[in-house]
Amino acid sequence: MSLRIREIADGLGSRLRVTAEDRHAGSLVILERGDLSNGTRALLDRYGAEVLRAFLMAARLSLSGGLPDEIVGGPFATQFRLVVDPVVNLALTQDGGLVALDIPASLWDRLYAELCLISAHTSEGLRASTRPTRYN
Repeated sequence: MSLRIREIADGLGSRLRVTAEDRHAGSLVILERGDLSNGTRALLDRYGAEVLRAFLMAARLSLSGGLPDEIVGGPFATQFRLVVDPVVNLALTQDGGLVALDIPASLWDRLYAELCLISAHTSEGLRASTRPTRYN
């Protein structure tokens, strides 16, 4: 997987572009809300994408009970927060609160599935890069 771009949309007009790029240090996942004009995007490394995937499932299972925030450190430090009022969404905050990206609940299932696919492709890419070739 060198570049993967998927556009996720719901019936209400919300759109989320999910881009996955291979980098020498691992994969990079870029999330952008295509329906908003502010150009906000969130960048996640493999670890951040895996935490987002798990947080999406946890949020689906605990909508009424709330959910503690998750924080990922590193070069793409991110805070994941479940927001239930006024509308249910998942808020990603980066760069000390300067970048915020809201993902409506109507996009969660498709985003979860896309993150599963990205994880599978990334894992296989890492395995393939460590396999010996016939010439080694």
